[in-house]
Amino acid sequence: MTQPIRILGIDPGLRQTGWGVIEQTGSRLSHIAHGVIRIDPALSLAARLGGIFEAIGLLAAEYRPQIGGVEETLVNANPRSALKLGQARGVAMAALHGAGLDVFEFSPRTIKLAVVGTGAADKTQVGFMVARLLPKAGKLPSDAADALACAICTAHHARLPGQLSARGAA
Repeated sequence: MTQPIRILGIDPGLRQTGWGVIEQTGSRLSHIAHGVIRIDPALSLAARLGGIFEAIGLLAAEYRPQIGGVEETLVNANPRSALKLGQARGVAMAALHGAGLDVFEFSPRTIKLAVVGTGAADKTQVGFMVARLLPKAGKLPSDAADALACAICTAHHARLPGQLSARGAA
């Protein structure tokens, strides 16, 4: 019998950071919880980053996941925006690591491919497929749907202790 594994997926952002928790038992995925961390844009950058870090730490303490998945930052036309988004991603990864989780990173294309079957899917398609794969999740805000998609991708791609790789080597 396979032990259940809890996965916390994160879709980082400075104003809204989506999060989603799923449980994987063998090949079966179950929805546990999801939401959006909303940060006041009037706060200083340090305060916003600190808020993201603290909120993710609280989520890890509440839901007790074993692993985390974080969406990689897209290259943005505005270098300043890309840098700030990268900082949000960094504090998300640090919070997960600080909570004792193994952290995996996936490109948006890899996440879309894992959930929809095409790396060029749009947000509507991702949300639709997440709702189909996790029907108990109900209606999802797009940031939470993206975070659950990241958790699903993590379930499909993360090499966990005791699992065999695709080539059969431990």
